[in-house]
Amino acid sequence: MIKKEMIAMLLAGGQGSRLGILTSRTAKPAVCFGGKYRIIDFPLSNCVNSGIDTVGVLTQYRPLKLNTHIGIGIPWDLDKNVGGVTVLPPYEKMEDTEWYTGTANAILQNIDYIEAFHPDYVLILSGDHIYKMDYETMLDFHKEKKADVTIAVMPVPLEEASRFGIMIADEDRRITDFEEKPEHPRSNLASMGIYIFSWPVLKEALLTNAQKSNLDFGKHIIPYCRDRNERLYAYEFNGYWKDVGTLTSYWQANMELIDIVPEFNLYEEYWKIYTRNTTLPPQYFGENSAVERSIIGEGSEIYGQVYNSVIGTGVTIGEGTVVRDSIIMNDTVIGSGGFLEKAIVAEDVRIGDRVRIGEGEEVPNETAPEIYRDGLSVVGERSVVPSDVSIGKNALVSGETAAEDYPNGRLESGRSFVKAGDGI
Repeated sequence: MIKKEMIAMLLAGGQGSRLGILTSRTAKPAVCFGGKYRIIDFPLSNCVNSGIDTVGVLTQYRPLKLNTHIGIGIPWDLDKNVGGVTVLPPYEKMEDTEWYTGTANAILQNIDYIEAFHPDYVLILSGDHIYKMDYETMLDFHKEKKADVTIAVMPVPLEEASRFGIMIADEDRRITDFEEKPEHPRSNLASMGIYIFSWPVLKEALLTNAQKSNLDFGKHIIPYCRDRNERLYAYEFNGYWKDVGTLTSYWQANMELIDIVPEFNLYEEYWKIYTRNTTLPPQYFGENSAVERSIIGEGSEIYGQVYNSVIGTGVTIGEGTVVRDSIIMNDTVIGSGGFLEKAIVAEDVRIGDRVRIGEGEEVPNETAPEIYRDGLSVVGERSVVPSDVSIGKNALVSGETAAEDYPNGRLESGRSFVKAGDGI
């Protein structure tokens, strides 16, 4: 009989709609981060570094790039005969076939996978956070407290607590109550969406609540366990943790990597972040190039100037082009004589010569002001921007655009231009 003490179930099927056009073709966990990584690399690497060798990755929305990236798990040493990494998409059954309708519903539909390993404990993770965490230490806490459910929590400023699910715990860290985005929070311990369940407890809760619509951990499973007086405990985490669920937080997290003393250090020897590596040549810097306080991915050719930016792999930046405070993702080509400031340019984009992005006054975006904000200008995956155009702040461009799509050669601040059926 195969027996694992703890296995991980990694929820990676989310659309990530608050990232706007960045997730129109790609699941959020597959979005590039930090020059050479994808967001899912962080929880996967945490699993490996914590000694967890069996991981089920639950995919749903736009899974192709994510599935290709994970492959058979070689970069994380998860290509194993027993355990390893397994991609778990929704599948057709004899009856009641459905998509994953909630976080707990996704786990419910994969009970057979979990049962195959006869685990004592199941670790539930999200695939879209940036952090380093030793799950083995959290498991030790779970065992020490003889807990049925352990929820990872992070102290947040009390004035920000109303944005989170808040746990109320006693001096022994046993959870006595919890509140979802309370108007007047009684605690500052915010749930990180990371859970360890003793498997018999989780299995019973899932099966009992199986018929509930959009079965969710926060709304259904955790309250059910509390009402049954199960032993719920809060495991406090004090390291770096970032939910990169909005364009602003995604941009900020990338910029934090290039601080003089980065709060989140990619260069630590003892806790490496692993990723799928392609065979690329070294970076090349042209005679007139200049680079300051930036990350430059493998295979990139820099002929212009790059300041305080994160540049992915296989990127070309033309001579005379200045890039500041920006994120340029993999395989993008930017022509000569341009200027980009606070731009987020997705993968495989073609930008012509003398293109200026991020100019002008800051105006709220006309289409989705809650997404495209804080002066960021965004260009979607596989887009084409012709030469000699200007794109303002809080603006969005997506698709193969041409000169005639830019009145007077400009897309004003706050405007959105989407071609070829891309969603916003």
